[in-house]
Amino acid sequence: MVELSRNVLFEPRFSRANPDYEIGKPCVYVGMTGLSPDERFDKHKAGIKSNRFVRDYGLRLLPALYETYNPMPYEGAREMEVERAIGLREEGYGVWQA
Repeated sequence: MVELSRNVLFEPRFSRANPDYEIGKPCVYVGMTGLSPDERFDKHKAGIKSNRFVRDYGLRLLPALYETYNPMPYEGAREMEVERAIGLREEGYGVWQA
């Protein structure tokens, strides 16, 4: 999980995906990878197979939101990615899920 700058809220696609965003809550990107989170974040920022929101607005990793889940099998990670994104949206976060 990556913290995104709140400037991402000015992106129409991001705003439409988060109609219940609560002002002041973090904006985050939720994804999964077979790489280490640090390596994957660096690739996003370098534009290598990157998500545009992470490349342009990514600030830092949020290990407190994912460390307890790593590592996990691929199928579990696919399900967890969706569950975490839904849960964070329900808490008022702005979320982009890969």
